[in-house]
This record gives sequence, C-alpha cells and structure tokens, in this order.
Amino acid sequence: MNRLLVAAVAALSLGLAACDNKDEKAAADAATITIGVAGPITGSEAVFGEQFVHGAKKAVADINAAGGVLGKQLVLEIGDDACDPKQAVSVANDMASKGAVFVAGHYCSGSSIPASDVYAESNIIQITPASTNPDFTERGLLNTFRVCGRDDAQGPTAAEYVVAHFAGKRIAVVDDKSTYGQGLANEFAKALNGAGVEEVLHESISAGEKDYSPLISKLKQAQADVLYFGGYKTEAGLVVRQMREQGLSTILIGGDALVTDEYWSITGAAGEGTLMTFGPDPRLNPANEKLVSEFRADNYEPEAYTLYTYAAVQAWAGAVTKAGTTETAAVEAALKSDHFDTVLGSVGFDAKGDMDAPGYVFYEWKDGKYAYVQ
Repeated sequence: MNRLLVAAVAALSLGLAACDNKDEKAAADAATITIGVAGPITGSEAVFGEQFVHGAKKAVADINAAGGVLGKQLVLEIGDDACDPKQAVSVANDMASKGAVFVAGHYCSGSSIPASDVYAESNIIQITPASTNPDFTERGLLNTFRVCGRDDAQGPTAAEYVVAHFAGKRIAVVDDKSTYGQGLANEFAKALNGAGVEEVLHESISAGEKDYSPLISKLKQAQADVLYFGGYKTEAGLVVRQMREQGLSTILIGGDALVTDEYWSITGAAGEGTLMTFGPDPRLNPANEKLVSEFRADNYEPEAYTLYTYAAVQAWAGAVTKAGTTETAAVEAALKSDHFDTVLGSVGFDAKGDMDAPGYVFYEWKDGKYAYVQ
C-alpha cells in the first residue's frame, strides 16, 4: 500500500513538474517573437550568408535593446540553404515548424523562389535582401517582398552604360545557367539588342568548374572587348583571371553578385577594372555612420548585403508596429501602404512587394577595393 502511495505521489509530482515546464515555455513564447534569416551559410556563396547573419543579428540586437516589437523580444533562427533550391525548401519548412512569422532571405533567386511557396502556405512574411530575379515577386504571392532591385532594371542599367561608354566595341554575353545569372544576362542582352547593338557571342558555362579555357578560346575568336557576365563571384573571378593568363584584356562587367572582397581574393590584380552594378552603398550614408562604426568595432565590415538584411528586419518591424500585430495579412497591408525608416532610407513597397527605393549604380574594382565609378 505504501509503495502504491509513494508511486502515486511521484507520478503526481512529475505531472506537476511537466505542467510547470509547459507553462514556463508558454510564458516565454508569449513574451517573444520568432523570426528567421536564411541564406548560404555554407557553400561557394557563404560570404553572402555571413553578411545576412551579421545584418540580421545586429538588427535584432538593436531592436531588442530599444524594447523589442510590440513589447516583445525577437528571437532569431538561422537557416542554411547553401544556395540549393531543395535545401531552401527544407529551411523554409524548418522555419515554419519553429513558428517564425518573418524570414529575411534568401540570397540566391533559385532558393528564394521555391522557398517562397512554403512561406506563403505557412503565412510567413518573406523579405529578401538580395534576390533580384523578377519572378520572385511576379507570381501573385502576397507575402513576398524585397529590399533590393530587380534584374529587369539591373540588366538594362548595364546595357545603357555599355552603349554609352563602349560604342563600337564588341560585346559578349555569358551566363552560369543559374536562375539569377541566366535571367540577368538575358535582361542585359534584351536591352542591348533594343538599343541596336548585337552581341558577338552569347554563351553559357557550368558553375562549379575550374577550367574555362573553352570559353576563353571563344572570346578570343570573337575578339570580344567587353564580357557581360550573369553569374556569381567565383565563376566571374576565375573567368577574369584565366582571360588575363591567356592574354585577353577583355573588360568584365557583372552584377550585384560581385560585391564582395572575396571577388578580389579570387582574381588578384586580374580583377582591376572590373565593372559591376549594385544599389547605392548604405555605408556611405552619413546617417549610418554610428551603425557602421559599431560593426567595425566588432571587426566586421558591413559590406554589400549586410545592411540590406538589417533594413529587411527594420521594414518588417516597422510594419508590425504599424499593424499592431504580427498577423500576416495585416503586416502585408502595412508594408504596401506606408514607408519605413531604414538604413537604406525611407523604404516602401508596391503591390507586388518590390521596393520603391533608388535603382542601380556602377562600381569599379581598383587596387583590391570597389567604389563608385567616377
């Protein structure tokens, strides 16, 4: 009898403890809001995933220090998609299972697009800091936004520059077959052709290869003065280096995927004179001086998409504050009906979720650094 009594008391104690733990977890959940950041933490584009994480972590820390959102502290989950579409879908499902209401991500357009379907089904707001393929916001999803430009603006900007500054030169167009690279190259070629200029070569290469000699031979044969490259920094860097090794002085022009010091790490001096398009550099905005200094004090240079990710979190937090709730439909409506102060300036979104901020500008690599074209 005594044994039964002891067992009953023990069971009751365990039950009460379990209830207490559940109550404590529920209380903790009620006091926090879970958001996510997703990008290539590993793989060839990991430098951009690092930028995403640094930007998101700093934004969350600053917002929490200022009282959080709706009086609640933000909890950040990190997802690694390695710029792989299938892994991106897995990351999106994981974010949904963790109760995230917002995700800043992804980097590669080929990841952002399939992940967005999962986020839409899970009522999660997605704001990409970097995916520029137009299809991301052209599929009628209400939850997709971006704080970067689109390739149907980036490609024509580059084409306009080429027509103005390389009149009479022989232009080649090459892409890496990726959703981003092929889309960007096609937008450039379409705008170039529309201006009455035909490319002398239009080729695709396979990302991940090390030897691009067949392409270099075709560029030589075509006597290309300018190579417009739609793709990522690793392949672009290898192509430039191998062009110089084989005696070509062809100028490479690329897109926003070259905006990282790692590009120069690949090219070395061969990268001198490379041109590329990207949005205005928020590090140069005097209003961001204190924030940039704080990053640098932590031995991190907030280049490229670091501050764009910071801005994505800011925009979402501002919309939640305006809506007075994290409920998806209300936040979507707020994002599309107002402007929000961010490190990119005052940011608003159109009905598709595209940002109405300044477009693309040209940068040039010189002495291992990139800066606005003078």
